[in-house]
Amino acid sequence: MPELITPELITPEPKTGDGIDATRRAWMTGAGALLAAASFAGTGPARAQPAAPAGAPPGFGPLKRIEAGDLSVAFAEAGPRDGKPVLLLHGWPYDIHSYAEVAPILAASGHRVLIPYLRGYGETRFRSQATPRNGQQAALAADALAFLDALAVERALVAGYDWGARTACILAALSPERCTGLVSVSGYLIGSQQANAMPLPPKAELQWWYQFYFATERGREGYARYTRDFARLIWEIASPRWRFDDATFARSAAALENPDHVAVSIHNYRWRLGLAEGEARFDATERKLAAFPTIAVPTITLEGDANGAPHPQPSAYAKMFTGPYAHRTLTGGIGHNLPQEAPRAFAQAVVDVDAL
Repeated sequence: MPELITPELITPEPKTGDGIDATRRAWMTGAGALLAAASFAGTGPARAQPAAPAGAPPGFGPLKRIEAGDLSVAFAEAGPRDGKPVLLLHGWPYDIHSYAEVAPILAASGHRVLIPYLRGYGETRFRSQATPRNGQQAALAADALAFLDALAVERALVAGYDWGARTACILAALSPERCTGLVSVSGYLIGSQQANAMPLPPKAELQWWYQFYFATERGREGYARYTRDFARLIWEIASPRWRFDDATFARSAAALENPDHVAVSIHNYRWRLGLAEGEARFDATERKLAAFPTIAVPTITLEGDANGAPHPQPSAYAKMFTGPYAHRTLTGGIGHNLPQEAPRAFAQAVVDVDAL
């Protein structure tokens, strides 16, 4: 087992440039090694550093920073250091504040809660200017594994929604030895370029309007110019009954000012349609994902009754979960950003799946 790393708040500036530790973590085996070998060099013993001036978001302690694979990751942490680790992954165009109310609930139940900003969000930064601003699914999964490695977390419960749910599903499918359980909003979200090439009925295609907009240079320029307006529109469409206020939106929208946010977002959606190349180092991982591997770790899937974003029906993905499994549909106008709209229900799912 890797050396346990105790994150500390220290003052040195985060590392930048091309100097990435090339030491590989030999203890990663099986499917987990596929992601690791394809994507990153593990980081040796390291200490978490305070993220630059973001301060202490409501619901969290001071943000921390750690060098992990391609990224210098800014993250929030809550709960006892020796608690059961749970990795919470946010979606697009949201941020770690989706878990501001979930984190203290889980911390009080004895979990060590880890909530990183994804690549292209908040204070997370690429460690090298030469690294492609890649948003493909395998890259995000590699980031998550590198983050756990950097913190010497051998196994964690993984949970998320939107991009975060997809990443959590990939870890549970390809690296089950790293996952104690899974909580996934909207179920099984692993995709492939081949599957995305298939046309959908017109009403279904209409829901993906922004994916087609992003396929154009007009769309890229529009998202860059009107990022906050665009994000707010997505929030309103995806959660039509969530009455969030201006302060709640502004708190998360600040994370979209990351200098790489637009590039990562546009690449994510263009890659899905086969309009942008991925990185060759992820090819083997994508081939595995294109076969739609089943997930055997204990899982609870969640869905809101007012999710306005494109999402599959629970009956369509139930067969993809071959281990202990339950599905819960939340009522009362719960939309796409389920952890923030129904934090107690989300936290309860984490506690319950952890007990399976």
